[in-house]
Amino acid sequence: MLTNSRGVARLLAWPSAALFLTTMVMLPACSPALNWREVRPEGTRLALLLPCKPDKAQKIVPLGGPATPLSMLGCDADGATFAVAMADLGDATKVPVVLAQWQSLTLANMKAGPAPQVSPLKLPGAAVFPPASLVKAEGQGPDGKPVSGQAAYFAQGSQVFQVVMYSTRISPEVAETFFSSLKFE
Repeated sequence: MLTNSRGVARLLAWPSAALFLTTMVMLPACSPALNWREVRPEGTRLALLLPCKPDKAQKIVPLGGPATPLSMLGCDADGATFAVAMADLGDATKVPVVLAQWQSLTLANMKAGPAPQVSPLKLPGAAVFPPASLVKAEGQGPDGKPVSGQAAYFAQGSQVFQVVMYSTRISPEVAETFFSSLKFE
């Protein structure tokens, strides 16, 4: 432990100290407000990072026709909401229609602008058809204020997934950390 100013000066003169401090300033995804931890939704092979301790919820929703249990893990950190939702349809042939409907409903609920960006998402282990996708959109939150949203949609077998992030301003570094953490084990 350093107890005098000469000791602090020696520490700061150390060549790696400047590199360390510069690196810490450039890593917003590792800020104290974002305490990343790996989570695994129950009953799935999916693993991902969430920046906070998630709450759990389950509700019954009409996905693809019959009432289906939808399980969710989610939390709020650093002004953003992060969540993963999963349902098992029991029939893999329903997956393409359900994922398309889920994406449309999400965009409608956030009153997304007319041109959401949809791009492929590389996710080894996810179903090839329909391919995993990442959707980026601007819209409105429940309070009517502007919100940015990014959501990944994918499946494995008869399980369908939605992984979302909402914020007034989405940090590219945080979004990269969040979505690149998705993996099947």
